[in-house]
This record gives sequence, structure tokens and C-alpha cells, in this order.
Amino acid sequence: MAKRRLDHEIICKIVEPGAQVLDLGCGSGDLLARLRKEKRVKGQGIDIDESAIFQCVEKGLSVFHMDFDSGLASYPSGAFDYVILNQSLQETLHVEFVLREALRVGKKVIVGYPNFAHIRARLQLFFTGKTPVTNALPHPWYKTPNLHFLAIADFEEFAAQRKIDVLQRHYFSGETPVRSWPNLLAMNAIFLIAGS
Repeated sequence: MAKRRLDHEIICKIVEPGAQVLDLGCGSGDLLARLRKEKRVKGQGIDIDESAIFQCVEKGLSVFHMDFDSGLASYPSGAFDYVILNQSLQETLHVEFVLREALRVGKKVIVGYPNFAHIRARLQLFFTGKTPVTNALPHPWYKTPNLHFLAIADFEEFAAQRKIDVLQRHYFSGETPVRSWPNLLAMNAIFLIAGS
């Protein structure tokens, strides 16, 4: 049995039963399969990795092989209750465009990403002078899928400047919720956002 992940737990609590969901960067489809089973969502996934697509199909999921960095033109505005970008926003080329598109096709957007300002990352960078490798950032610099290195404070500022409403904030390290000093102590963050 697969280990239950805290990010998936949080997202399952956010998503309402029977919702229409689009999971951008759905990977092997574990989150989408769980949402379908536990919340009876009507969901679709998008991923660029062919092997991930095959894993989704084996789970009986509706999934499309495409690069959402080029937009979501085939989807009408407001087509989904939730668009999910869990551990995929920092891997996109055009963050602002992808978020705009997600907010256009989704009534609400769930964004989850590793916090690059976590204390372990800061200490590794300070003491070793090299790109950090942590549980939340497990790849060396030359193999990382991450194109953008953002902190919780960065995303908060980004949302405020673009008048994006932050409806919920969730911070955690491993399997432990973080209640104070999240920009320093949380390895990951999940935001529920909506266009204003």
C-alpha cells in the first residue's frame, strides 16, 4: 500500500465532493485516483511524461499528454471547480501565464510547492556554499526539474501584487504541520487561491 502523503491529505480536505478537477502535472495519477475514490470527483489530468500517462491510464484515469506551459486554450473559462498544481508550478517555464490560465479555467486553484527558504536549505547554502539538497528538494542542481526557486514569502508577494485572493494556506515539513514561521520552518506549502 502506498504511503499516505500530507500534501494529498490537505488537498483532499480542500476539494469538495463531486467537484470537477483538472490536475496539471498529475504525474502517475495517485492524487487524482485518490480524489476520485474518496471525493467522487470528475477529474482529468495533464502531464508531459509519457510513462506517467501510462500509469494514469492503468488506474483508469482520464489524462492527456501535453505541455500546459503552452496554455489551456482547449478548455473554456470556469470549466473546473478546482485546478491543481501540486509540485508542478516551480517546474513550469512561464509561471505567471500558467497561473493566469489555471485561474481562468478553474474557479479555485490549489498550488503546492517546496519552500526554497526552509532553514535546512538556508544552512546548507550558507555552510557549504552549494545548492541545497533536502527532503523537499531531493535533486542535485544538474538533475532538478525545478526551474523556479520560490519561497513562501515570494508567493505571498506575487499573489498580493497580482490581486490573487489567497483563501487558504497550509504549511508543513514532512508529515508535520507548521504553524509558525512558515517561511523558515516549512519545507512545503499549499495555497488555495482564486482570481479577484
